[in-house]
Amino acid sequence: MQQEEIWDVDAAQRYDTPDAGMFAPEVLGPTVDRLAELAGDGRALEFAIGTGRVAVPLAERGVPVTGIELSGPMIERLREKVDEAAIPVVVGDMATATAPGEYTLVYLVYNTISNLLTQAEQVECFRNAARHLAPGGRFVIELWVPELRKLPPGSEAVVWRSEPGYIGLDTYDVLRQQVVSHHVRFDDTKQARLTRSPHRYIWPAELDLMAQLGGFALESRHADWTGTEFTADCRSHVSVYRLEK
Repeated sequence: MQQEEIWDVDAAQRYDTPDAGMFAPEVLGPTVDRLAELAGDGRALEFAIGTGRVAVPLAERGVPVTGIELSGPMIERLREKVDEAAIPVVVGDMATATAPGEYTLVYLVYNTISNLLTQAEQVECFRNAARHLAPGGRFVIELWVPELRKLPPGSEAVVWRSEPGYIGLDTYDVLRQQVVSHHVRFDDTKQARLTRSPHRYIWPAELDLMAQLGGFALESRHADWTGTEFTADCRSHVSVYRLEK
């Protein structure tokens, strides 16, 4: 399944969940606060900008934001919120597409780097970030930690969320370092809706090596956007890399 097939018109129409999920103020607020702090007085570039979940409130904070996005339907949803003058968007892949100008901050949120399905593409994503950054600029990645420790012997699947109306599970191919996320949504009827997306999972140590190949050094790593300590039990991390070249 290609990324263009996943992020189609239907996905774009269902993506925004105002005040809930990843749009909840307690989730989005700290994200924008931290990114605004890291951008400082400079410009920010969001890889895989989507419908502008983060970019729109970040721009409202006074940070000039540009985006790169592969999905036309996602860009159309963004354009319902702001025009091209407010948040310019380059259509293309985050590993190869280039945006004009120089930035103090490039960022990738909510596991998006895992949408690149090969190690080579993920390394190129770091190199692409480096091409856009001013000396000393930062590349920020929010990413989940693979939950392989939860896999029972002989099993390929982990249920990572179960709540009324929703079940989320991941199926792992540990030989190829691939995972497919399955999202099952249901109500009181007999019908359920299934959506799936493929990913390549990345261990934090592997991510750090990719950063080195791109000319970055790890500046900080926390469990979330508020600066909670990252430990072996954390399910995700926010990693800040500084460009050394």
